[in-house]
Amino acid sequence: MEIITAHNDNSKYKTTIRSTSGNIVIADEPTELGGANLGFSPVELLAAALISCTAITLRMYADRKEWNLIDIIVEATSEVREDGSTLFKLNIKLFGEIDSKQKERLLDIAKKCPIHKTLLHTMEIDTKLE
Repeated sequence: MEIITAHNDNSKYKTTIRSTSGNIVIADEPTELGGANLGFSPVELLAAALISCTAITLRMYADRKEWNLIDIIVEATSEVREDGSTLFKLNIKLFGEIDSKQKERLLDIAKKCPIHKTLLHTMEIDTKLE
């Protein structure tokens, strides 16, 4: 399992996220919440994980099938419902020579990306303080 670290060095809400593979992402809160808007908010990062996983899953599937899928754009919006649950709405745009049957299959495949499945099913989080 890859370890990802989040480091907040007392610079308000700006947090540097690092993966063991060397990638870096900055998270922050928007100015209206007291942040400096220097990076993605945590909710945006969650949406980004979902839509990037969706796009990658679609690309992998289309490539395996050797379909002429040129471009994939996935957009997300989210809203918190009255019961406290969150609804993500995804809009997928496919460009290329893709027929209606292939589009239907790709919609099914989009719902099978690992992040989509994780968010829909119960997960456990084990949090410890050192």
